[in-house]
Amino acid sequence: MELAYYSDYAVRLVNSEDPARGKDSLTSVEAVRDLFGVSQEAGRRATDADVTRFRSVRARLRAVFEAADQGDEALAVNLLNSLLLEFPVSPQISGHDFRDDDGRPLWHMHLADHPSNATAGYAAIAAMGLAFHLTEYGVDRLGLCEAAPCRNAYLDTSTNRSRRYCSDRCATRANVAAYRARKRLEADRSANSGRTAESAQRASANGER
Repeated sequence: MELAYYSDYAVRLVNSEDPARGKDSLTSVEAVRDLFGVSQEAGRRATDADVTRFRSVRARLRAVFEAADQGDEALAVNLLNSLLLEFPVSPQISGHDFRDDDGRPLWHMHLADHPSNATAGYAAIAAMGLAFHLTEYGVDRLGLCEAAPCRNAYLDTSTNRSRRYCSDRCATRANVAAYRARKRLEADRSANSGRTAESAQRASANGER
């Protein structure tokens, strides 16, 4: 089972909104369908009602990432468990598109779409994918970008648990901002040092008079 693929459902949905900038791309049925990616057949079930339902699930998934980002492991797990209970998955054994050297199917587990509506299907897969990622790698592998004001969700798959940003762009922006802040601090310290030395010289000169 490609766990990274399924857990990415959660990341895509959470990042359809940028709360800090007041931006939300989840405003139409077409936007809902785009979230399904290659699973276009599942997305075709989406209706106008799914826009509101998707936003509700998005808020609950973001709460999982926020709890994880704040180090509240128990809360993150409880929030995710509530989603798993409400949106159960239908696991199936699948062998499509994969064959071994003898032409036999390479069987693997597949999370089938829930038939009731688009939101239920997407939420079930997103929650289960995120649950697999959490239990396999740990709660601290669920993060929110540290490059203010961005708060996009990401899944840390680095070998040393060092990821802090959602993208290379945000990492570069944060590094540039940190570099400029250091330079300003160094300039302020240099200016203060110069003023202190000048004051000392004046005091010394006054004392010699």
